[in-house]
Amino acid sequence: MNFRFQWVLYFLLLHLLVWLFFFLKNNKKELIFSSISEKNHNLLSFKINFKFIFWKRILFLAGLFFLTISASGPQIGTRIKPIERKGVDLVIALDTSSSMDSDDVTPSRLKKSKFEIARLIQNLKGDRVAIIVFAGTSHLYLPLTTDYEAALLFLNQIDTKMIPTQGTSISSALNTAISAFQDDPEKFKVLLLVSDGEDHEGEALEIANNASKVGMIINTIGVGSKLGSLVPIQSAKSNERSFKRNKQGNLITSIPNEKVLQEIAEAGKGKSFWFSNNGGSYKTILAEIDNLEKKVISTHEYSEYEDRYQIFGLLSFILILISLTLPTRKI
Repeated sequence: MNFRFQWVLYFLLLHLLVWLFFFLKNNKKELIFSSISEKNHNLLSFKINFKFIFWKRILFLAGLFFLTISASGPQIGTRIKPIERKGVDLVIALDTSSSMDSDDVTPSRLKKSKFEIARLIQNLKGDRVAIIVFAGTSHLYLPLTTDYEAALLFLNQIDTKMIPTQGTSISSALNTAISAFQDDPEKFKVLLLVSDGEDHEGEALEIANNASKVGMIINTIGVGSKLGSLVPIQSAKSNERSFKRNKQGNLITSIPNEKVLQEIAEAGKGKSFWFSNNGGSYKTILAEIDNLEKKVISTHEYSEYEDRYQIFGLLSFILILISLTLPTRKI
């Protein structure tokens, strides 16, 4: 048993004082009547039903007691209430290749992507979300879930050292996303591919085209400036920062591959977006997701206390009504 407004129960202390008052007052009356003769006592009380007066008080006080209990909002037992959550299954494939450390987007391509993705997740409404990380290979980092706090926690831990095999195998990320959806219906499936597209390899266009045929919508999000940037390398032995070079010793400039990302979006029947310093944010992507047809993600059942104040309120009304209508004169 639970009470919605527990502070109301403190009024029961006042009830206790009232009971003591009437008890003492009743004893005092008995002492007064005991000092007179039986003849005078019968003369004064021959038309008064003292038993009914006593029960009127008892019933009235009992009515106030149950009224206080009713006002405290008693909750007894439980009930099962279904809740339907509507949304889409959203898989976010995040590029963790070394080129994502480039700082042509403040503070870096990867950190900018994580920042916008985090805000996107925080504004989802019932959608399930999963995270795939990929570079030269890919793996499902977080399975589909509606626990957004867990998703944000996992997202915060992503860095470019998670996958030792370097490269940008978008085709591997697409295959991993398809496997994450394999037990789901033929629609309501959305993939957000976040990458700079640099060093692309694999049969991504063909895979994206096949994925769209089974109901998956592939949206791509490019990140970086179109002029590109050097790829920083953090030394493990010192805080000095150097930059990635090719076999000939020349500095490598990482230029985002906007064309391939647009082609993948077109093949996947989706849209292409861009994160940069000059614009582009999670809001446009969120609006696109909100416009999609939703499905019932899951039906939750939870138990809660059932409000039972009505019973105590009705009992209080009956007792007070009887106390007010009960006659005190002898018939």
